[in-house]
Amino acid sequence: MQLPISRRNWIKGSAALTAVAAAGPQARAQSPKDIVISSANGLEACKQAMQVLKSGGDTLDAVIAGVNIVELDPNDHTVGYGGLPNEDGVVELDASVMHGPTRRCGSVASIQGCKTPSKIAKLVMTETDHIMLVGEGASKFAREMGFPAEDLLVPDSRMAWLVWKRSMRDKNGHTNWSSEVDSGKATAELRQMFPDATEETLAWARDVAVHPPTGTINCLALNSKGEISGTTTTSGLAWKIAGRVGDSPIIGAGLYVDQDVGAAGSTGRGEENIRVAGAHSIVENMRHGMTPKEACLEVLKRISRNFSDDRARLAQFDINFYALRKDGLYAGASLWNGRAGSNGQRREPQFAVNDGGESRHETCVRLYERNS
Repeated sequence: MQLPISRRNWIKGSAALTAVAAAGPQARAQSPKDIVISSANGLEACKQAMQVLKSGGDTLDAVIAGVNIVELDPNDHTVGYGGLPNEDGVVELDASVMHGPTRRCGSVASIQGCKTPSKIAKLVMTETDHIMLVGEGASKFAREMGFPAEDLLVPDSRMAWLVWKRSMRDKNGHTNWSSEVDSGKATAELRQMFPDATEETLAWARDVAVHPPTGTINCLALNSKGEISGTTTTSGLAWKIAGRVGDSPIIGAGLYVDQDVGAAGSTGRGEENIRVAGAHSIVENMRHGMTPKEACLEVLKRISRNFSDDRARLAQFDINFYALRKDGLYAGASLWNGRAGSNGQRREPQFAVNDGGESRHETCVRLYERNS
């Protein structure tokens, strides 16, 4: 026998349904499923991570296997092997991992001589009672764990570093890193030093010397059991002061996972993310009812407030957030929309997604619009 519905319960129920409908389909709870998201450079990483999930593998093993593809790629100059070096010409890497099911984490910062810092971060988590190892200590730990010391400075990265060194000139146009002040002759010297380099590669080296990239890969995975994990790994800001550490290995900034809520990570200007504890703030926003999209935008607004919402100052950097809620809802968000290229076309910020089929790019929601 169906009991009569009281007026109070009817009103409460109607209000709840109205709220869900107004919030849109993204606000509705879903059942957990296998899903991987990452920064835009993670199409293959998402594919690999999904294969691990489908085979019954752990969510943390999945994301690490995914980002290893990027870490081991000598043609990716923002992560791992092939990453651009610090101002001394040394490649220093950072990474963090968080495992939702066991609520554990580990990280390494300024580690040298190891192509896959995400693996070392996991070993810090599983083989020590520490969370973070840095510098020489992290490198020594990697050797003790069986990882040989390797030279990570590939020829293209070395070329870019030398171009950057030549760009450091005094007010008279002199640099100690070139025998000529004339930039054309300096370029000719580079051609002699790197005879196999194409004009395209030389142009790339000149560009990154002037506009140092901050590339990183963040990868988050959820399985059908509702287990969630994540990792963030990077070679950090090119030409940085030796020992500089960004947000990637900082638990709560470049990565945060809460098994009860979801996960978040970041790429871009690490210093600004550290100041707002970005990943942790996003997860807390989701805990209090925000969708991943809303949670990311709210933290971008916090960053903006640190600059008094001055768009001229904010335009000097980019930062992106990625969020994956435990029910499978996800989002990517950027401080700015894309820049217009020479052809006038604007390439919007994107992130990678794999929910069981082919990996694909989706467009990030953005806080501000550029006019050019």
